[in-house]
Amino acid sequence: MNISAFIQQKIMEPAGLHAQLLRWRLQSKTIAFTNGCFDILHAGHIHSLTQAAAFADVLIVGLNSDASTRGLKGEGRPVNNETDRALLLASMIMVDAVVLFDESTPHELIKNIIPNVLVKGGDYTVDTIVGAKEVLAGGGKVEIIPLIPGLSTTALAERIGKL
Repeated sequence: MNISAFIQQKIMEPAGLHAQLLRWRLQSKTIAFTNGCFDILHAGHIHSLTQAAAFADVLIVGLNSDASTRGLKGEGRPVNNETDRALLLASMIMVDAVVLFDESTPHELIKNIIPNVLVKGGDYTVDTIVGAKEVLAGGGKVEIIPLIPGLSTTALAERIGKL
């Protein structure tokens, strides 16, 4: 299989993800899940994805669709469309699967996956993380990764806007 096909196969529809989850679980793989818009990738994203991947054998990234991102971030966002954002994430060695979701939160996706580890950034608490209750009830863990100050898509977009 060539590298392009390998990367493309990591971008999954929910049904394909379900089948892959069954395979991973049959292999006794632990599953981590994180999510976000990942609009303009930066070093903070690399840090958080690397940390998230370290909690399990497999990392699934839930990616807000264009409509979902626009609803959360406002008009003019996302800067990069969902196809491009998914491709960039799937190209990363620490990411095993990327799945798009249209809702404002990945709650339904998390309920369907029930990962062993749910990972979010330090701007959240366990009480504010969508899906934490379900993951904990299923015997999983919730991990919060400290953010790196000054590294955010919003800050990067503002710097670009001043050029």
